[in-house]
Amino acid sequence: MNRYIIAIDQSTSATKAILFDEKCRLLHRVNIEHTQYYPQAGWVEHDAEEIYANAVEAIRRLMEAYPTEEGSTFSLAITNQRETVVVWDAATSKPVMHAVVWQCQRGAEICRQLKEAGHEQTFFKKSGLLIDPYFSASGARWILDNVEGAREAAERGELRMGTMDAWLIWKLTEGKVHATDYTNASRTLLFNIHTLDWDDELLSLFAIPRSMMPEALPCDAVFGRTTIEGLFPEGIEIAGVLGDSHGALAGQMCFEAGMGKATYGTGSSVMVNIGEEAVAAPEGLVTSVGFAACGKTFYAFEGNIHCTGATLRWLTDQLQLIGSPAETEALATSVESTGGVYLVPAFAGLGAPWWNSEAKAIIAGMSLATTKAHVVRAALEAIPYQIKDLVDLMTGKAGVALKELRVDGGPTKNRFLMQFQADMLNATINRADIEEASAMGAVVMNGLARKVWATLDEVAALRTSDNRIEPQMAAEEREKLYGGWIEAVKLVNRK
Repeated sequence: MNRYIIAIDQSTSATKAILFDEKCRLLHRVNIEHTQYYPQAGWVEHDAEEIYANAVEAIRRLMEAYPTEEGSTFSLAITNQRETVVVWDAATSKPVMHAVVWQCQRGAEICRQLKEAGHEQTFFKKSGLLIDPYFSASGARWILDNVEGAREAAERGELRMGTMDAWLIWKLTEGKVHATDYTNASRTLLFNIHTLDWDDELLSLFAIPRSMMPEALPCDAVFGRTTIEGLFPEGIEIAGVLGDSHGALAGQMCFEAGMGKATYGTGSSVMVNIGEEAVAAPEGLVTSVGFAACGKTFYAFEGNIHCTGATLRWLTDQLQLIGSPAETEALATSVESTGGVYLVPAFAGLGAPWWNSEAKAIIAGMSLATTKAHVVRAALEAIPYQIKDLVDLMTGKAGVALKELRVDGGPTKNRFLMQFQADMLNATINRADIEEASAMGAVVMNGLARKVWATLDEVAALRTSDNRIEPQMAAEEREKLYGGWIEAVKLVNRK
């Protein structure tokens, strides 16, 4: 009898269903994109019902495409885009409006008022986060304040809220389970990372009733059972849940303090395991729950970049400079440099370490000699520059030495991008042999929840990746290029 784990990887642009065996081998995957809604400048929404339907459909297609042996058993793990928030009616399971996506800036005014009222340190000490519309709370508050009848319904205890994991769990269990995990909870601005519970003071400051909040559980918990809309009539366990960046930390087997990873997706997350104590992050970074498993909670320093892969998608969909992001490597290597061009992709403001939600994107340094290839190369180079911003802050101010950076995500296939990243950091890049590191982390937590593996050391032994890229750039050239990047950032980082 074979045992399989289905991982839902619900990302900003699409929902994947990925089939693994219990040796963490990826067997098959199905990807379904969902619509991006932009009601006005700076606002981003998703249709939560479309996302749930896509998750179910992806699993259905997965099972059709990969026939499994009769008598096989299955379980379900979830990893998801973080911070995106859904508010729904508990009786009907209908969202009161589209989900507010983590890129959305509609909560900026709410955050500004809280900052001006002097609450920044309260949130930083309790949640480990900075007051910013990037996190879930301001989006939820905006919904309650602007959707007709929502505030009153919430006060009557009729509404529920949660990040995408909580929404999927609710729908998959037909409303029987309202739960999230510690990692997703720690990205809301409402969760006390020291007590591992929702914080009444933080809830009050955002005027969000506690009755709306899901139960928070460790990543390696069992979150309920589901038939997945009848695909498994007898039901299977939902076990192993964590946010996508945390999933990558676990999937990259960064189980020890000082181990770090960078995920390249729509945005990017640089995260370093700091151990079992929730230490206050240095300026410009945040502290989150890294993951919670085997009765322990591991914390992490993290910096988030709003637009990395999204910049390449912008070149494709909006500017139509290229047919697909896959074309960027050939274009970038067709020129010797950017010719002094820098692209600062502040499409949703600047994230860490700058945290300027008002910043706007620019392309600087162009001349009449600038070509499409120069702009595309500048867009690619912007990704390693932003990663370096964070790594330098971690190593320089936090005292955490990175021996190597473990990387994952689709863009890591781009050889130019990875070499430039190694050159900018002057450090070894270790590329995962499986790009689905977030899903792998969910599978790890699923196996721990179901006692497939007993310890983190047992899981760490499963890692086989040793694909290293070494730096080649001279220090003088690196300093010159990075200095140009800092000057370009200054042009947009004016508060």
